[in-house]
Amino acid sequence: MEVGQVCVKTVGKEKGKYCVIVKKIDENFVIVSGPKALTGVKRRRANVIHLQPLQYKLEIKEDASDEEILEAWKKSGLIEKFGLKLPSAAELKKQAQVKEGNVEAEEKSEKEKKETSKPKKKEKAKKE
Repeated sequence: MEVGQVCVKTVGKEKGKYCVIVKKIDENFVIVSGPKALTGVKRRRANVIHLQPLQYKLEIKEDASDEEILEAWKKSGLIEKFGLKLPSAAELKKQAQVKEGNVEAEEKSEKEKKETSKPKKKEKAKKE
């Protein structure tokens, strides 16, 4: 297995999803990424016995960013072949914010907006 190899995860919660090898750690472990916005596989370490290599390879450099991997998916034409859905601009923006740590603050403010917009429930009168 080498950098750029397209694989299918065979074990775990991401079983059956496509990923790309981003970096080889040693003969047993690699770093893979989907990227998550495209295939649902987030960047993580994976055991090579939990990956099924496919005949396809993307032209990426070692430790490529998710944006670079996404561009390589587009250039290869495999998105249409595998029936994957390209992420929207909003999803890409949210993914970029996750990297910066801004999502927690944004989600908190959205939650507060929802709570303030909900009508308060009337308290039931207790029978004595």
